[in-house]
Amino acid sequence: MDHPSTQRSTLQNTLRNAANVSTPESKHTKPNTNTEPSDPFVTMDAMAQAELVRTREVSPLELVDAAIKRIEAMNPAINAVIHPMFDLAREQAKSGNIPDGPFRGVPYLIKDLSDIKGQPLEYGSRLFKGYKAKKDIGIVKTARQSGLVILGKTNTPEFGLMATTEPLLHGPTRNPWNLAHHTGGSSGGSAAAVASGMVPFAQADDGGGSIRIPASICGLVGLKPSRGRDFITWGEDKVMPADILCRLGVSRTVRDTAQLLNVSERKGKKAIFEPTGFVSGPSSKRLKIAVSTRSEHQGTPAHPDVQAAIENTAQLCADLGHEVVEAQPLINGEEFSEHFMGIWASTPYKLAKYAKAIGLLQFKWTSAEEGLEPLTLGLADWLKMKEKQKSGVIKRSLKYFEKIESICDEFYMRYDAHLSPTLRTPPVLIGEQSPDVKFETVFERMLDYAAYTPLHNTVGATAITLPLFTSAAGLPIGSQFSAGRGYERRLLELAYELEEAKPWADRWAPNSAFYR
Repeated sequence: MDHPSTQRSTLQNTLRNAANVSTPESKHTKPNTNTEPSDPFVTMDAMAQAELVRTREVSPLELVDAAIKRIEAMNPAINAVIHPMFDLAREQAKSGNIPDGPFRGVPYLIKDLSDIKGQPLEYGSRLFKGYKAKKDIGIVKTARQSGLVILGKTNTPEFGLMATTEPLLHGPTRNPWNLAHHTGGSSGGSAAAVASGMVPFAQADDGGGSIRIPASICGLVGLKPSRGRDFITWGEDKVMPADILCRLGVSRTVRDTAQLLNVSERKGKKAIFEPTGFVSGPSSKRLKIAVSTRSEHQGTPAHPDVQAAIENTAQLCADLGHEVVEAQPLINGEEFSEHFMGIWASTPYKLAKYAKAIGLLQFKWTSAEEGLEPLTLGLADWLKMKEKQKSGVIKRSLKYFEKIESICDEFYMRYDAHLSPTLRTPPVLIGEQSPDVKFETVFERMLDYAAYTPLHNTVGATAITLPLFTSAAGLPIGSQFSAGRGYERRLLELAYELEEAKPWADRWAPNSAFYR
């Protein structure tokens, strides 16, 4: 899921300016019988591809053409890329007019919640169908400066509000590990593109778990930076209080994520934290790691497959010499969810209120009911109801966030990191959390499923999910590690160590370019 103040800023600018679940069809699980990769670049991460360009063994155009062919082959079944930019990408690659950054010539995709000048910016919503961005947002500028060649935009739920990518506008994105299952949200299109081998990594953002949830579901690395670590606002200079959104990406390797953070973080006078730089490997320092598996929403036990995955991860950490103890921040889960949703529902509330005006600004007539999905309208009605019961919902939520931030600060002073599930169950089937499911039903399902990720957005902490284990049905289950604000280096060093101990890079989804 994704959202808050920065997305509110973006939209305000527009306003005013189971494991064990059987699959319906066998085709969802059987890979192509061809075991040869579709091209020599499929198995290479972004840094390996960039090295080929740097040494002039291949040209950017060769990488771009190969990635386009993979997208054309895989996308019809997966529906990850919704707005191709192939001609522009080829022109850029041919021209050689690519900045000499660490990712020079590497193909990349941008999620359709971020602005690329002159390209569609639809937020996964029928309300913005056909709308085009007026300028590049900061994360796009950063991508270009690092040498990345943008091939298109990826699918996302409406306004990034859901833990699944099944927008009514573009249809569901399917999981390369099993096409009957979802990819998570809201960066589900980006995660599916990477897991299927279309590109080595892709842009993602996270306002309640939107990097970590799809990374967990698709078997990828997903790092959520600390609040203020990355450039997130329209002005690119301000960090808003209680801003829960951050931007980075999803990848197959720790080093790609580490380098992406290096090129994306604030440096110099604008740096809020000491810059992480490029973290190149593990540390010899042993950590004190807290571990917990009960849901932070209602204290519900994790699904047995998830429980087993986290226990195995904890044992792996212990075997590597880290001290592992059972502990978690003492937070009332139901109280937290109530306040978090107060912030979450604020943008849907404004969108529903100003839907006609938004339509008119685009020279079209539309109502909230015509332009917005049932889930978005339900969130707007939910906040309206809460305000009627007692006004000042958002103000009280922000005050509450200050309280739990101090609780978590104290917790991260006692423990170097916290290990927990990323999601309470293995990936669910498409349709279980779709936006047209009855609001009360999908609302509760979403809170229960994605109970472990929003806390870090609220307190500004950093967190990473790693694809260490799978469910009994072979679906990815992410292990989530979090740390205090500014401690990305610690998490990346630990991630390198776990990647070496239990490698995952050679593990490919059945529906991927590796088998084409």
